[in-house]
Amino acid sequence: MQVRDLQVTFDLGRHGRLVAVDNVSFDLGRGEFVALVGESGSGKSTTALALIRLVPPPGFISSGRLLWWEDGGREPVDLLQLSPAQMRARRWRDIAIIFQGAQNALNPVMRIAEQMIETARAHHPMPRSEILERAAQCLRMVRLEPSRVLRAYPHELSGGMRQRVLIAMSLLMTPHLLILDEPTTALDVITQAHILEILGEIQEKLGLTMLLLTHDLAVVAKTARRVLIMYAGRIVEEAPTEALFETPYHPYARGLLQAVPTLRGDLTGKRPIPGVPPDLRRPPPGCRFHPRCPYADEVCRQLEPALEEVGGRRVACHHWQRVLVEASIQEPHP
Repeated sequence: MQVRDLQVTFDLGRHGRLVAVDNVSFDLGRGEFVALVGESGSGKSTTALALIRLVPPPGFISSGRLLWWEDGGREPVDLLQLSPAQMRARRWRDIAIIFQGAQNALNPVMRIAEQMIETARAHHPMPRSEILERAAQCLRMVRLEPSRVLRAYPHELSGGMRQRVLIAMSLLMTPHLLILDEPTTALDVITQAHILEILGEIQEKLGLTMLLLTHDLAVVAKTARRVLIMYAGRIVEEAPTEALFETPYHPYARGLLQAVPTLRGDLTGKRPIPGVPPDLRRPPPGCRFHPRCPYADEVCRQLEPALEEVGGRRVACHHWQRVLVEASIQEPHP
């Protein structure tokens, strides 16, 4: 998928309009594991919902293109030009999503088997026996016993089991792109590690493209090959995971890494990013990070930085060279 100049707007009536995703562009290559990282409210989930055209009202996709490349196709399909029925047919078949919070995504009064059947039939007519056979295969992939889980209600399963049921459900129609919206939220550390291991195995076995939405940098370091850093509705840095953790170019990315606590070593150098994210109803002019940025000057307060190609990555900062110099890192060549 190629996302180009995606903009998602919320109509707030007499309070005006809020642009939650502002001219976002990125690529998702076949078989990639990409992480979209940012604070709560940065626009991660709204971006994910836009990719499958399920932005809830009063939100709507106000501009952009979602270019989907078919197997063997010479020209991409713009998903935003499809009819609602055509787009519905592609969900779960081409693009699936694991929503945040398994306890809220499953119907509490339906057995897992019936939810699997309902999900599959909503997107493709299939015999009940074929759906249950496929469901059993998917449950085994996530290390669950089908004979027990299919006849269970959600409340009879643990949080980790419910999350794995959602993963299995997302694989029912063998999609090419799987979006993971905070898949380990509210789970203990052991269960988180277990689910991340399962996701890695599934990606390797099926060759899926995965887009992980998270604010947990430890999860990013363990899973993703490439990272997109999002702030106030915009991408501010994109880089290979290892390169980002070694040498963040954007002050916000650097601040995120400096705030991560460690089990070993000196914690005195760890500090949170000062201030709070901006109100997107009235975003600050220029760079949206400038009220919290130690490098901000008058240029930052007046001129929005472009997302430019720098040394094999992209960064939107007027002073990325200064960030590197002060971090005692050799400045790369654009």
